[in-house]
Amino acid sequence: HIEGLLERVKGGIKHPSGEVQVYYALAKEYEDIGDYEKSFSFLQKGADRRQSLLQYKVTEDEDVIRAIEKTMSGDFFEDQPAPDASPGPIFIVGLPRSGTTLVDRILSSHSQVDSLGEINDFALSMMRTAGPSAGKIDLINKTADMDFKLLGERYLASTRSRRPDIPCLIDKTPANYLYIGLIVRALPTAKIIHVCRNPMDSCYAMYKTLFRMGYPFSYSLENLARYYTAYRGLMNHWQDALGVRILDVKYEDLIANQEKVSRQIIDHCALEWEPDCLDFHLNKSPTATASAAQVRQPLYSGSVEKWRAYEKELLPLKQALESGGISLQESA
Repeated sequence: HIEGLLERVKGGIKHPSGEVQVYYALAKEYEDIGDYEKSFSFLQKGADRRQSLLQYKVTEDEDVIRAIEKTMSGDFFEDQPAPDASPGPIFIVGLPRSGTTLVDRILSSHSQVDSLGEINDFALSMMRTAGPSAGKIDLINKTADMDFKLLGERYLASTRSRRPDIPCLIDKTPANYLYIGLIVRALPTAKIIHVCRNPMDSCYAMYKTLFRMGYPFSYSLENLARYYTAYRGLMNHWQDALGVRILDVKYEDLIANQEKVSRQIIDHCALEWEPDCLDFHLNKSPTATASAAQVRQPLYSGSVEKWRAYEKELLPLKQALESGGISLQESA
């Protein structure tokens, strides 16, 4: 396909989004044949063009994450209800392209579990319960004193109406990591699974993905490093405050020892082990994420340390992550 795509570029592409798509397609084609230098060249062109079409400031996301950490600390967790060990809603959180869809498929292969995919029910329930606000920071401030019981009831009413016959429903919305403090206050039976991946692989996987919508930080290596650093800081905050309420699943560990980690996931969700969870690739339910093709296959290790094919090109990302205090040796 490369010759035809290059002809399209040479002839000029009037529509900006079409230009972006062709650049990303060329990056994928060149990566598939192992020409990594040309692959990254076109990927960078595509990402830069996509970035130019957005009005995004990473500082706004950084401010929001800092406000969440400040508001939901100390006294915020003193009155939280005791965790309920019985099965309940399952939240799979993390960054996109970190392995959240893989964990979703493993869990939804269980007979007592189904996945609702990426939904906005918790965010909508939160905004409805908090009431009108003057912006994101004001909303965060209002959540500290909201009726958490009502928030949980509204969320459960919204999700259970879709599959009332299934005891455990998965909410696989990566950005729910922002709401973990609210989730544990509102839903005592909630099970939270945080999927993480080597920072360089995680950021490169996001950078090379042309998302249909969302994740505007992913089209700039500088923005990626800053957002990842802020995300990692908030996850450290939740883990310090909530401990065993959150199960950390490292993508690399899951690839290396599928059954051991899969059993840990099922156990964390208060479910009995079922062998079908190992055959997640046979799961017939639909998926609409960027990992749709991968989860139709058995586990493979080809995406581990894939960023190393672009060590020179990704050096600015590596340096920015290290400057932010991120260890590049581990997933978490």
